[in-house]
Amino acid sequence: MDSDKTSRPPAIEDHGVIGDLRTVALVATDGTLDWLCFPHFDSPSVFAALLDPEKGGHFRITPELDGERVMRKQFYWPDTNVLVTRFYSPDGVGELVDFMPLGKGERVRQVVRRIRVVRGALTFRMECLPAFDYGRDTHTVRLIQGGATLLSEKLKLTLATGVKLETDGQRLTARFTLQEGQSAVFTLREGAPESCTDRVLGHEASEALFRATVDYWRHWLAKCTYTGRWREVVQRSALLLKLLTFEPSGAIVAAPTCSLPESPGGVRNWDYRYVWIRDAAFTVYALMRIGFRDEAGAFMRWLEKRIAELPEGEPLPLMYALDGGEVPKEQELWHLAGYGGARPVRVGNGAAHQLQLDIYGELMDSVYLYNKHGAPISYDFWRHLRRLVDWVCDHWREKDESIWEVRGGKQHFVYSKMMCWVAVDRAIRLADKRSFPADRARWLQTRDLIFEEIMQKGWCAKRGAFIQSYEHKVLDAANLLMPLVFFLSPVDPRMLSTLDRVRQAPAKAGLTSDGLVFRYDVEATQDGLYGREGTFNLCTFWLVEAMTRASVTRPDLLDEARLTFERMLGYANHLGLYAEQIGTSGEAMGNFPQALTHLSLISAAYNLDRFLGHRD
Repeated sequence: MDSDKTSRPPAIEDHGVIGDLRTVALVATDGTLDWLCFPHFDSPSVFAALLDPEKGGHFRITPELDGERVMRKQFYWPDTNVLVTRFYSPDGVGELVDFMPLGKGERVRQVVRRIRVVRGALTFRMECLPAFDYGRDTHTVRLIQGGATLLSEKLKLTLATGVKLETDGQRLTARFTLQEGQSAVFTLREGAPESCTDRVLGHEASEALFRATVDYWRHWLAKCTYTGRWREVVQRSALLLKLLTFEPSGAIVAAPTCSLPESPGGVRNWDYRYVWIRDAAFTVYALMRIGFRDEAGAFMRWLEKRIAELPEGEPLPLMYALDGGEVPKEQELWHLAGYGGARPVRVGNGAAHQLQLDIYGELMDSVYLYNKHGAPISYDFWRHLRRLVDWVCDHWREKDESIWEVRGGKQHFVYSKMMCWVAVDRAIRLADKRSFPADRARWLQTRDLIFEEIMQKGWCAKRGAFIQSYEHKVLDAANLLMPLVFFLSPVDPRMLSTLDRVRQAPAKAGLTSDGLVFRYDVEATQDGLYGREGTFNLCTFWLVEAMTRASVTRPDLLDEARLTFERMLGYANHLGLYAEQIGTSGEAMGNFPQALTHLSLISAAYNLDRFLGHRD
């Protein structure tokens, strides 16, 4: 249980997440809903106290206990994304249940917050202070029968409840006492009716929505085919990845938050609420591996539309808005204080127009696997893909910004070259498997040229490792993917040497600190930014998988892989969720929860369990 932390705002890791496959809300262990973009992931925020406790807006329900100590415990209802926050006190036990209804016939998009007392009697305070459009839009609050309306120029919401509300015109407050067995329900949805008495939910109506939502998630999770070790951890990651899918189109967002810092108080603050081709392709691979083919199929249909729309000769954008359009231009919101003072707060993403050649490899690998394990792709889809592969053959020699989206200029990144090789290799395999027409001679020649160049220019004999770019002989954890994408054997001497170099401590020019992996040395890499980072969760799980595969000739690495994996499990938050990075104090850093971390966890668990076999 967590003790009362009223002395500071909730940390990133002190949150759970709920959602309805359109958007999500973050709820802290103190009962504060401090992040909600509505109606979609990439819509402007309604509540963003996570980025500014004073100006960001919040929706809080918490016990009022005159300074008495309150103990809190937050957990998910088993096998669901329904969040429960319990408050334990000498006067009684309160239970706050947060969810966004999903289920058969459910069409109304709303946030349901039900507070009830299960022991004793407790007095609660509710405060709802919206801050529309990241706190840039003015608003008014108007009391109506059965609740209140929250009105801005661009968005109108209704808070329905049977509890008596008060307002100062900007915020809603309520103070109410519940006896054992009593409950109060607050629902937030779009619209501004003259009366909302028909929207007020009693205990029975809210219980019906709760049970329907629980049933939805349990039926979805029942499709999971994973039965190995760490099953609950894998299933929680799957439930999180499902939350990050945009059901109307099949798109998958990288993370549901923006500007949570990668460096405490620093400038590495980005908006992840969009569809990265790379992240979504990896997600498809992870979900399909454990039985979720419908999500893979939906994303493939979304992807086919994007590629079909691409003008002849144009590179594929590395990210899209949810509707398939352009990602908004990056803006800096200096009126917000930022999480922990990390400024500027950014919305939109300036990296959207970068050249990242690696996305073609991730895309073609996911299509190849979907064709193999999901459903055969169509000829028309193949024609569009073939055009992309031809583009890769024309442009693979160019410099780019690669997977880490550096802002210090283009380079010849080894990872990008390798993923160009993957793109062409998977295209050849797919063409042969399906007997599709293709320029095989050119593709085969290009694939061989890329391979030879990487081995000549991407390998540094002096360092005994593959390096980040032809220009800079520093390590890059992205190269751990070489055996995972079958570019090299996991036991190739060059790969084993690279693995050993990465596993060394940063003080010895490595990238690993107590088993946790930095993506690169920020002081030695020209990424165009300042400030340090934490260890990168994705890279740590990549290391686990690389060691697992290398254990066929290095048995000692299998035990090391398991130790590293299980050490990483200890860095998840109380709900099993991860942000992008882990800071020097063990705190979560970066946007939260992050798809890349959870999909790489699934892949690492799957392969590690398979290699361990029947061992204890």
